[in-house]
Amino acid sequence: MLPKRNIGLVAHDNRKNDLVEWADYNKGTLSLHNLYATGNTGERIIEQTGLKITLLKGGPYGGDMELGAMIANDKLDYLIFFWDPLQNQPHDVDVKALLRIAVLYNVPTACNRATADLIISSPLFHSEYKPGKDRCKK
Repeated sequence: MLPKRNIGLVAHDNRKNDLVEWADYNKGTLSLHNLYATGNTGERIIEQTGLKITLLKGGPYGGDMELGAMIANDKLDYLIFFWDPLQNQPHDVDVKALLRIAVLYNVPTACNRATADLIISSPLFHSEYKPGKDRCKK
């Protein structure tokens, strides 16, 4: 039986279309899991795919921090974050904090479509695999 994963979905404005297209292509697999997304990103994915998604606040309004808190509380298994490396963000500190906490807690993170494809198609994604998080259990 496929383990049910908790997956965070977020994208900057210039990358939202990429994430929506990726989610639409993978909606069969994604529909088997618990999905969480920041405001506008989640709304656009729902509109295009019909996927059931728990909506968080928009990124600049605390959504990135909500995802970070989920990671810190061991409530998020994967982070799909299509961020824009060429555009400054008004909430850049939150973006960096989210990426930092994902690395710190050893959460598999995709920052582009190629990596997201590799994660979702990996045999480990479809197994009982759970990345070690011992470093953060202090």
